[in-house]
Amino acid sequence: MSLIYLRRGASRMEILVDYPYLEDEDITAVLEYAASQFDHPVLKVA
Repeated sequence: MSLIYLRRGASRMEILVDYPYLEDEDITAVLEYAASQFDHPVLKVA
């Protein structure tokens, strides 16, 4: 579900406000999983 919101332009903060049981790491995990399914590298920004 997070991917749909991100694709539609929602920020991480908007998702976290709408779904308080999620954490920022959950969104990162979803993005990493999706990238791995398409063999795209995920760049982590410090």
